[in-house]
Amino acid sequence: MWQSLRISQLILRLSLAVVFLWFGIDKFFHPGYWLSVWVPQSIVDIAAVFHISANAVVFSIGVMELLVGISLATNMFVGLFALIGALFLITIPFFYGLSEAIIRDFGLIGGLLALVFWPSRTFRNY
Repeated sequence: MWQSLRISQLILRLSLAVVFLWFGIDKFFHPGYWLSVWVPQSIVDIAAVFHISANAVVFSIGVMELLVGISLATNMFVGLFALIGALFLITIPFFYGLSEAIIRDFGLIGGLLALVFWPSRTFRNY
């Protein structure tokens, strides 16, 4: 069987990059949808205390998702941004509980954590 850690990591990085880029870009085109369906009112209320608009909250999340996606696509600072993406996704069930939509995030978290703990290039055991 033909195996390669390099190819495996490339497939994992690019597939996760597509997800984060898609959702990051979508937040700029449909901020109202994200506010009405996915951003918890408690987050909007906390942001309002600091005079931050609800759209700014959505755009900030979108920027973070775009940075994660760009990092994964370009193979730069992958460990850092994969950890940031995983930590972000880990917080979502605390606001929504477990559901069919949220449970998919556990697969994304697993993929991101696999990249965080991926062997470095100096480790030549492949």
